Amino acid sequence: MPHADLLILGGVVYRGAGRARSVAPERLQVAVADGRITAVDHDVSAWRGPRTEVVDLAGGMLHAGFVDAHVHPIQGGLERLGCDLSGASTTAEYLEVVARHAREHPARSEVSGSEWITGGGWAMSAFPGGTPTAAALDTVVPDRPVLLANRDHHGSWANSAALRIAGVDASTLDPPDGRIERDADGNPTGTLHEGATALVSRFAPATTAEDERLALLEAQRYLHSVGVTGWQDAIVGSYFGATDTALVYAAALESGELTADVVGALWWDRDRGVEQVPELVALRDALAARLGEAARFRLTAVKSMADGVVENGTAAMLEPYHGAFGAGAHPSGLAFVGGQALTDAIVALDAAGMSVHVHTIGDRAVREALDGFQAARAANGWATRDPRDARRHHLAHLQFVHPDDAARFAELGVTANAQALWACNEPQMRNLTMPVVGQERKGRQYPFASILRAGGDRRADARPVLCAGSDWPVSTPDPWQAIHVAVNRRLPADDPEFDPEPLLAHEALTLAEALDAYTAGSAWINGRGPGDTEVTGVVEVGAVADLAATDRDPFAGPVESIHATRCVGTWVAGLRMRGSD
Repeated sequence: MPHADLLILGGVVYRGAGRARSVAPERLQVAVADGRITAVDHDVSAWRGPRTEVVDLAGGMLHAGFVDAHVHPIQGGLERLGCDLSGASTTAEYLEVVARHAREHPARSEVSGSEWITGGGWAMSAFPGGTPTAAALDTVVPDRPVLLANRDHHGSWANSAALRIAGVDASTLDPPDGRIERDADGNPTGTLHEGATALVSRFAPATTAEDERLALLEAQRYLHSVGVTGWQDAIVGSYFGATDTALVYAAALESGELTADVVGALWWDRDRGVEQVPELVALRDALAARLGEAARFRLTAVKSMADGVVENGTAAMLEPYHGAFGAGAHPSGLAFVGGQALTDAIVALDAAGMSVHVHTIGDRAVREALDGFQAARAANGWATRDPRDARRHHLAHLQFVHPDDAARFAELGVTANAQALWACNEPQMRNLTMPVVGQERKGRQYPFASILRAGGDRRADARPVLCAGSDWPVSTPDPWQAIHVAVNRRLPADDPEFDPEPLLAHEALTLAEALDAYTAGSAWINGRGPGDTEVTGVVEVGAVADLAATDRDPFAGPVESIHATRCVGTWVAGLRMRGSD
């Protein structure tokens, strides 16, 4: 018997969805050699050799590494390296962070663009009406332009200097895909929604390739530290004037700096139609030729933004909004790519062998996306498609789903992305979301259990009904925080935004279901599921040893303490990652 490179002992092992729906961890040991799991047994001592590393879990749990099915690492890394507001939660705290950043990063005359302060991570719930003002920013930085994205990246906060440089004033028209927040006289007040951000951001200094390389490495270190071994980057390619971050990933892989397993979702230009499909396929094929089809970075998906977000009235809803949004030009929200245009895109991309990843917040966006997949099923012969087919379609966000549509995910073979951290009662939902959509739609929020249960008893090799993601930097990338909410449907009791009333308690997942979604479900979305050449997301002999360890067995304690689970080790292909020790 050959010797193992790594033995992991002294705890429990959650083997995952590949074990006919495992529901609890087992007291087992794991051996790893040449980057793959070679044994999962009660005793793996026979694999021990003179150079074998032995890890003692000290009562913790080993599980497959998390795979984040919808995340923006380079964006998150840039925010961590810039003016990072994600650790604050009130207006006063945000202003303190901005003031401190300005002091620590003074403008330098020899560095072009250094006068700008950029970053983000603020929450709409910290401000009246969800709209911070330029006047507030002016109190701490009156003389330098400041532009800060909110945590969902569907809006920005600008100070007066930034608005002045961009020439945004009362005479500036709202762009077709956005809105400028204004006072009674029509003057911009400092909040820019959706595409209106570009009116100012085009004047800010562009990030360089080196900026993005450093951001990717910081993001990767951070994600590994919370047990994430792979992800799907929800926007790569050229979009909104940004550089093509696929090149950043490719260079990092070639230099040996990229350790995670990553699928990049190419951006679908909503101002164009199906004529862009050959271009996207060419980008996919060129990268595969450069790096190899089985490389740890692949361009096999395309991301389309079907709509916006509820809080600014741009999510596409089946019924009109309440209040000012309902009386506005788009009473039921905006379909950035919807109706026949979305159907045409899905049918064409599926026919070209691409996986389709759709941003869907409102119930109308969800329905129109499912209609598109139903059309693709009819047009492209899904009825005879092997479950292991490389096309792995999924819908992300799913804040509102009409009950009639819950069963359609399993019926169509489309996976639902459970971004569960928001599936709870919290200030933004209570103060910004529900007043504009109405309490009658409360029962449609994040119906993950209904979607999963509608799938029935699934075979291990079938298309998973649920995957999971964080949307970081919109929210924390720590999967245990999202899993806690998925199971409890409320935040931890020590969270300052805790509400004891669960949000639709009947939509709670079990811990096993949530963990499976964040591991095996998301791995499958990335082409690493059962039947694929490289299998991750499960702890099974032959699988790639993408693994994570925790400081405890979360199955053994009360579900109210799931959030306290901490990652204490992350391995990618059997190698321990920096930042996870």
